[in-house]
Formats: sequence, structure tokens, C-alpha cells
Amino acid sequence: MTDGREEGWERRVLERLALEMLAEQRRRRRWSVFFRLVTLAFVAAALWVLGGFGEVEPLDGARHTALVSLEGEIAAKGEVSADHVVASLQAAFADSGTQGVVLRINSPGGSPVQAGIISDEILRLRALHPDVPVFAVVEDICASGGYYVAAVADRIFVDKASIVGSIGVLMDGFGFAGLMERLGIERRLLTAGDNKGFLDPFSPQQPKQLAHAKLMLQEIHTQFVDTVRKGRGERLKETPEMFSGLMWSGAKSVEMGLADGFGTVDSVARDVIKAENIRDYTQKRNLAERFAQRFGADMAERAVSALTRSTLR
Repeated sequence: MTDGREEGWERRVLERLALEMLAEQRRRRRWSVFFRLVTLAFVAAALWVLGGFGEVEPLDGARHTALVSLEGEIAAKGEVSADHVVASLQAAFADSGTQGVVLRINSPGGSPVQAGIISDEILRLRALHPDVPVFAVVEDICASGGYYVAAVADRIFVDKASIVGSIGVLMDGFGFAGLMERLGIERRLLTAGDNKGFLDPFSPQQPKQLAHAKLMLQEIHTQFVDTVRKGRGERLKETPEMFSGLMWSGAKSVEMGLADGFGTVDSVARDVIKAENIRDYTQKRNLAERFAQRFGADMAERAVSALTRSTLR
């Protein structure tokens, strides 16, 4: 009898301990889910509040020089995208106090499409606002797509040590066909259309496709050259190397007619536009956009997955 009572007492204690442990685990999971939800809500609220910080509020008509910066590679998903630059330009021209627009360029180039959209918008806005000049001020580098944009400005100012030019187009990549053959790897590529595998890096180059690619690059290069010639006009002192993709110092670019003189944002605002007050209209990616690019959609998926696992356990 005694042994039975002792065993029953021990069993009840163990059962109670087990139930308490399960209850404690449930409470911890609930609090964990709660704090995660609160954290996500806080981040979402912060992004919503700060999401518009990249936008620029127009002035109330006070005289000023409008500044739009192109810093870095010109690319659809980057800081210097056509969307951001065009929005900046439109805001600058829309302000009645804008006496002139300065494009501060420090770019090695990038997408010819994005550069073309920006340059076309500059020309459109200049036609709508003939009394508002546009000046390009080059800092360290204004090459390729950067110069594509600068070429449509009324005047281009550089530093004597700036890097200017690279009027050309490239398409680069790698070929692995020889390496794959040595490693005994077979490329199995099925296409519908003779040229659907155009310039496939794992297949030998096809002369016909290579010729087509060069023709396409030449067409884009011609568009670039035409833009430069039209923008610079008689100031351009053409040489055989000018449109070859070479780059020159700022001092040499002035001699060649690729630029008009030396100057900075401040000196152009003060001495050329005659409006020393500078207003920066540059629109950049807001906090929400930077957060999304930094962490990516996969981070959000992981957070949702973690919450789901916690609540279903």
C-alpha cells in the first residue's frame, strides 16, 4: 500500500511539472511572437513616416540656383536612375524662383537608355522654359553616359584635372566554351528560334551573331555621337580619336571643345547664373527603398516564415 501511494504521489508531481513546463513554453512563444509583431509594426511605421524624406519641397519663388546631382553609375535601380533625375529636374524647373539649373556630374556612365531619357527630358524642359539655362559642372569624372547627359547642357564646366569623354559603347562578358570542353562538360541548350541563344557564354561564338552585336553597338554609338555633335555644335574640335572611347583631362577637354571652361557649382551659381543661393533638388531613394534593396524580399519572407513557425508550434 505504501509503495502504491508513493508511486502515485511521484507520478502526480511529475505530471504537474510537465504541465507547468508546457505552459511556460507556450507563454514564452506567445511573448516571442508578440515582440516580433511589435518590432515589425515599429519598422513599418518608421518606414512609412520616413518614406518621403527623399522628396524635395519646392521653394516659394525666392531667386536661387537649382542643383541636381548625378553621383555614381547611371542605372535604373541605382541612385542615378532616370526616374529620380527626371523628377528632380521637373521639380527644379517648376519652381518660379529657379534662375538656372546646375547638373553636378560625377559619373563613370552606365545605361545608355537611362542617360538618353535624362537628356531628352532636359531638352524638353529647356524648350518649355527657355529663360532657365542648364549648366553641367563636372567634378571627378564625366564619362560615357555621364557625358551623354552633359552634352545637352548649355555649357559644361570642369576642373582642370577632371576626367571627361569615353564617347563609346561596350558590351562585355565571358566565354566558357573552351573551359567546359576541357572539363568534359556538355552544354545542352534548346531554343525555338535560331538566335535565341544569342551570345550564350557557354557556347562557341557564332560569327553571324557577333556581327549583329557589333552592328547594334555601332547604332547606339551613332546615337551618342549625334547627341554630342548636336549639343556641342561648332564648339567641338573633332579629331579621329574624339569618338573612339578615349578620355581626357578637364584641361584638354576644354581645348577640344568637349567643355567650355573651368568652374564649380558655387562659381557657376555666383558668376554665371548670378544667384548664389543654391537649392538642392536631387531626389534620392527614400528610406523604404534603401531598406528594401538592402535586405531584399527574401528577408521579409524569412520574417513571415519565422512568425508562422512560432504560432503553429
